[in-house]
Parts: sequence; C-alpha cells; structure tokens
Amino acid sequence: MREITLEAASLLEHAQIGEAVAARARAESVLRSVSGDLADGPACMHFVRVVSFIAQAEPAAAVEAADLMLSAAEREGSAGWRACALASRAWQRSRLGHADAAKNDVDRVLRDLVTAESLAAEEREPIAAVNSLVAVAIGYWELRLYELAAPQFLLAHEMSRADDRQNGNQAMWLLNLAELHLHWALELYQISQVDEAEAHTAEAERYALWAAAEVSGDDSGAWRENALLFAACSRADRDDPAGAAIDIEAYTERLETRGFLPDALTVSKPFYAVALSRSGRPEEALRVMAAAVRDLSADADWLMVASTHRTRAVLMAQLGSEDAQATLAYGDSLAAALWRQRLNTLHAARSLHDLAALRLQHEQMARAADLDALTGIANRRAFDHALECARTAPEAARRQIAVLLIDTDRFKQINDTYGHAAGDSALRAIAGTLSALAGPDDLVARLGGDEFAALLADRDEAAAADVAVRMVQAVRELPDCPATLSIGVAVASAGGLQAALERADEAMYAVKRAGGDGVRLCDEDEAALAA
Repeated sequence: MREITLEAASLLEHAQIGEAVAARARAESVLRSVSGDLADGPACMHFVRVVSFIAQAEPAAAVEAADLMLSAAEREGSAGWRACALASRAWQRSRLGHADAAKNDVDRVLRDLVTAESLAAEEREPIAAVNSLVAVAIGYWELRLYELAAPQFLLAHEMSRADDRQNGNQAMWLLNLAELHLHWALELYQISQVDEAEAHTAEAERYALWAAAEVSGDDSGAWRENALLFAACSRADRDDPAGAAIDIEAYTERLETRGFLPDALTVSKPFYAVALSRSGRPEEALRVMAAAVRDLSADADWLMVASTHRTRAVLMAQLGSEDAQATLAYGDSLAAALWRQRLNTLHAARSLHDLAALRLQHEQMARAADLDALTGIANRRAFDHALECARTAPEAARRQIAVLLIDTDRFKQINDTYGHAAGDSALRAIAGTLSALAGPDDLVARLGGDEFAALLADRDEAAAADVAVRMVQAVRELPDCPATLSIGVAVASAGGLQAALERADEAMYAVKRAGGDGVRLCDEDEAALAA
C-alpha cells in the first residue's frame, strides 16, 4: 500500500503541472486493477482523479469523484483521505454554487471543511496527512477565508520537510502561500486598503523565494519558475517595477511553454500591468489588460474577474477615460459589499470552529469521566454503566457474557517495601497487561485500589477461564513486579450479570484463601485452576 501511496503523491504533482489527463488515466488503471470497478480501488488514487478533474475545471465530475473517494476512505478507516474527500468536495460544490445560485450552500460547505480539518488533525500517515491539510486550506481559500487557509499550508510544509522523499511537495505548499497572499493583496486593493495589500505582497515574495530555494525532484524546474513568477508579481507594486515586468513576462512564457494552463497564470496579469504602468509603459499595460479581459474564462474565479476588470479600468482612468471613473466607482462599491460578505463567512466559520472545539471538549470530558486516572483503563463508573447497558439491551436474554473479578495479591507488600510510586507503576503495568489480553469488544476496568474486573463478550466458561489463566501467567512474568492475581470467573446471560458478579466475587475469594495466584470458576468445588 505504501508504494501505491507514493505513486499517488507523484501523480498528484503531475496533475497540477499540465499532465492531468495522463495522471487520471494511470490512477484509473490502478483503481480498476482491484476488481474492475473504480469504486473498489484505494482512496489515494481516487484523490488523483479528484485533483485531475479540478485541474481541468470540471467541478461536477470532481464532486462525483470525491464521493467515490469518501466511500473508499471510510472503508480503509483513513481519517486523512476522508478529510481530502470532504474538503475537495466542499470547495468544488462552492465552485458549482458560483455558477448556479440554486446549488450555493455555504453552510454545508463550511461544515464539511470544519469536519475535514478535525479529521486532518487525526491523521498520522505523512502523505495522507499533508494532502488533507492542503485540501482543507484550499477549501478555505476558495471561500476567501485566507486567515484559516494559511496555517494549514504552513503545517503541510512542515510535515513535508520531515518526509525524506525528494519531490516538489514542500515547495508546492510554499507556492500556495505565495499565491494566497497575492490573492489577499488583490482583494485588499479592491477596497483601497493599499498598505495592508502591500504587506501581503511582501509576504508573497518571502514565500515565493523560499519555495524557489527548496524545490527538488524531477519537476523542480517548473516549480522554481512558478515561484519566481510569484516573486516577480509581488515586486510590481513596491520596488523595481521595471525588473518585475521583465521577470513576469519571461517566467510566464516559460511556464506556458511547459504546458501550464492559462487559467493558472491569470493571477499574474494585474501585477504585470501594474509593473508596466509604474515603469512608464501605460499603453502597453492597457493592452495587456484588454487581452486579459478578453481571455477570461466563463468559470473564472470572481476575484480574478474583478481584479482584471478593475486594473483595466484604473489604467483607462489614468489615461483620461471618464467612463472608466464611473466603472471604478461601481466596482469599488461592489467590492466593499463582497468584502463584508467575506467577513460574515469568516465569522460563521469561526463559530463552527468554536462549536466543534466545544463538542470535542465535551467528548473528551465524557471519556475522561469513564477512565481511571492512574492506569488509563475504564473505571468503576464505566464498568457499572457497561453492566447496565448489557443488562437492558434487547438481546440480553440471548447474549452470554463472562465476568472476571481480579484482585492483586501481595500489593501491600509492594507499597510497604518499595513505596507508593512503585505500587502505582505496578498497577499501570497490570492494567496494561490485562487490557492487552482482552478482545476488542471486551471491557477491562479498575474498580478501585488493587481490584480489577473484566467483561468478556460471547465467551463460555472454557474460553473465559483460558483468558483468565493467561492473565495470571502474564502478570506473573512482569519484570520487577512481585504481585500476582487471584481471578474469579462466572458466566451468565447479559440479563443475569448481577448474580454472576456475586458468584465471581465468591470464586475470587476462594482463590485468595487458597494462597492466590490462580483462577477459579464460580461453580467449581475443586481447588483453583493452576495458571
């Protein structure tokens, strides 16, 4: 599986540098190799399909691919790939909502993104974790929530640097940060917050130059040129506009030659025109923006459309056009309204974050209330709750459960001889040993002091006694722990657990009276079972 994940990581890079068709074809070949059905393939290759559709501006196909991916990720139990699917689906739905108001559901998009962010934080597999962070970041960026997107890209970069694979990934996330700050600056220019905009172009340059220094792998040339293009854009409104204009033109031509889609280079056009205008070439700047307006695609991002038209209007106004002044006034009022809408969305996202954090806190508190603070296993409260749930379950009369009551022998000797810290350490070791021998549907709890208990699901007397014997043997073999166990075992239907608990208690005391370090079934008349 690791090899497939590594190949998926490579295909994801290729899909974003003009090779989406080939990347998707390879991904679909791997997906079908499992059973012949795309749906049955690995989640990582589903993500390649999703990203390929996104790169080709096919949001409806990307949403369908993300739904397939979500099923695959859930089947694999992968939090990271689930996060990728949810986040990618969310921002592609956002794209669809831009084109069709009937499909615009910002609340649903935000909920998917907040859920995806929580899942991304759980993932430990590096490739899935990094891509989940980036997917969440892009989702927030799509909603122009730059404040929420930037930290995700930074985390992705840190994780990529810790990975020993040599590829362009770590530079990609820095490139994303550079482009994000360029977009943020463009939006700030729309509402005449010039100083803040220039602060963001400075940030864009910092990240772009950082990316150029870190690129590696087979596609390093493309990533470096992309980074240097963004660095040149960031200089257009500050120092050296003439040099910025030269560099923007040069790197744009190189990237177009490499097959970068024109839409991927749209962000550079307003900065190129500004650089030309500020270096004494206003007519040439106006020609650039007239071509940029003409070349805008029907599904172009709102900000790119607004920035392109506004930059052209500013240049026309500087050259004396009265009509351009009226266009600018209208555009500025619209930009101000859209900025307020952005702030409202940011407030809604932060409110959902707060609710998610509060829900997580409540869940953690509920779990903590059922855990023994010293050993980390279930406590008496959790044990009693499990007994009650089993007793009142609809299938209680038919389900058989074994009860083990476990007392630690010679525990007082440990405390008296070695101190309470040694006693606590012994209890933790015993708790860990008991838990390791229980099954996934069983419960092991510390009832208090040096007493433990276990509920073993669907065990008969022989199976329960076998588990108990192995527990006694395992604790006997613990290093630096002279304690042993006395275990009483009783088996009953779930509805009769209270009586079984009493019988197990009697059997456990019978073992204690016989010297401890053994197991006894509740209805045995003979000596305790040898462990």
